[in-house]
Amino acid sequence: MADETNPEGTAPPPAPAAHAAKPAAPRPPAAPVPDLAGKTTSPASAGGAAAAKPAPAAAKATTRAADDTSPLLNRRAWMGLAWGAFSAASAAALAATGRFMFPNVLNEPPQQFKAGLPNEYGMGVDERWKEKFGVWLVRTADDMEQHASGFYVLSTVCTHLGCTPNYLSAENKFKCPCHGSGYRLTGVNFEGPAPRPLERFRVSLADDGQILVDKSRKFQFELGQWKDPDSFLKA
Repeated sequence: MADETNPEGTAPPPAPAAHAAKPAAPRPPAAPVPDLAGKTTSPASAGGAAAAKPAPAAAKATTRAADDTSPLLNRRAWMGLAWGAFSAASAAALAATGRFMFPNVLNEPPQQFKAGLPNEYGMGVDERWKEKFGVWLVRTADDMEQHASGFYVLSTVCTHLGCTPNYLSAENKFKCPCHGSGYRLTGVNFEGPAPRPLERFRVSLADDGQILVDKSRKFQFELGQWKDPDSFLKA
């Protein structure tokens, strides 16, 4: 077999392959998975109508401290409530303290008062001063102690337990509604548990001619004080 060499004595280069493999082209990067939440129309899908509903209240973020386990109010609300109660109690205490700074004033009627002119009264019991001053002004033609005509002033306080008797004009007596004590128009007790007669007050004429009643002076029958001239105004 003849030697197939070129005249220079070297081997010829190999012939190129008819179907040599071509280098592979680089692959494009994988496309990201699309987020379909809220883009579907199926109510059963994760992004459908179910996802459009508001989150339940339990999922909301809480403002409580980590160690605040109160079931009703958080710590801030409890502190506000406590300070409010403390402020209210302090205000009440200050108001009570301020009240003690002012004395109690009783607007009692004066011990002396003018009851008008003698000719303004008829015979018998006059009740015009009972409510305001607690007295009956009585005009008599013959007093049992002074043996003269004139005026005397009786207290409207029952000598039993301090109730206020009523004047019964049809029976000519004073009758206590509490326990039934009865007094004659002179003030002398005659029925019921009253232990002694009604008290009389000082009566005189003022400078202007009016009847002047002085409740600061009392006269008791059992002590013989109805004989005192100041217990009776002759007229």
